[in-house]
Amino acid sequence: MTYPVVGMVGGGQLARMTHEAGIPLGIRFKILSDTPQDSAAQVVADVTVGDYRDLETLRAFAAGCDVLTFDHEHVPTGHLRALEADGVVVRPGSEALVHAQDKGVMRTRLAEIGVACPRNRIVADPADAAAFAASVGGFPIVLKTVRGGYDGKGVWIVRSPQDAEEPFRAGVPVLAEEKVDFVRELAANVVRSPHGQAVAYPVVESVQVDGVCDTVIAPAPDLPDELSAQAQQLALTVARELGVIGHLAVELFQTADGRVLVNELAMRPHNSGHWTMDGSVTSQFANHLRAVLDLPLGDPRPRARWTVMANVLGGDYPDMYAAYLHCMARDPAVKIHMYGKDVKPGRKVGHVNTYGDDLAEVRERARHAAGYLRGTIDE
Repeated sequence: MTYPVVGMVGGGQLARMTHEAGIPLGIRFKILSDTPQDSAAQVVADVTVGDYRDLETLRAFAAGCDVLTFDHEHVPTGHLRALEADGVVVRPGSEALVHAQDKGVMRTRLAEIGVACPRNRIVADPADAAAFAASVGGFPIVLKTVRGGYDGKGVWIVRSPQDAEEPFRAGVPVLAEEKVDFVRELAANVVRSPHGQAVAYPVVESVQVDGVCDTVIAPAPDLPDELSAQAQQLALTVARELGVIGHLAVELFQTADGRVLVNELAMRPHNSGHWTMDGSVTSQFANHLRAVLDLPLGDPRPRARWTVMANVLGGDYPDMYAAYLHCMARDPAVKIHMYGKDVKPGRKVGHVNTYGDDLAEVRERARHAAGYLRGTIDE
């Protein structure tokens, strides 16, 4: 029997973990990677090194694939449309993915389908940003480049017209948003297949530090059942209305008055879903593969009462392997996932998952393991 070939554009850790999920299924997996040293390129057998911004490179890569998917959203929209015109199966397709690529397009479309978001509009210059601020009650506001931002990059909290000058220097469109006074950040992860089947994972709490995800708690503690169901339904609605195929992460603000507002969308496996590798019956990576191949989706239910994911960020302690002895001896149940990256300060180089019945204990185990691997804890 001939198994399908899944091609993933991008060679980062998401591709690495998607490849891992496909091994038990016998799926043939290949990647288009920027360099041979990228995270996934170290472990995937079939690697093409090339520039995803070059259409002919994409065409040559896609020629050997049954379906094309992504570990990032940076492939030019026009290139995706050209591939689709060539007959390439692209999932998610260009008409869906543009909503994760362009924040202005996303905000317009979400408003059309009645999904609540922070008040926003495209602004032309610092004076226009100041006018927007006045319309939403004054500074501070948030300015975002409409394309290319991630992990806090391309995002500015602006407290005066003078602070607003930096975002416009790149010469790209800028989206202004009200600064939401939120209680915490949540994420709703769903997966949708071409034949319309969809599954929703438990809504999680995402703890950010300096604009980067630090910890994810599944499920979100003390989240009312009604609000949890509302967030899941919202994500399923967005997936359906935008025509998403594969995994969709909807990042949310929970407000003090009991609402959820959409912050960002990601149409690929997502950091807020890494807990599913050890904490759910079917991981986000396995379900993303099932979806893009139009296979029946797997059970998203959690395996334990609580699962906590803590990112391992690079610091001044490069020899993380030496820390395994302590982490594994101290907590035989901890799950360590490393990405094969060079250690650089602040860089995501791995994550740990812990699980159990006592949230405080599970969270402390994750905090300790991630901190010891990073070198910020030595006992």
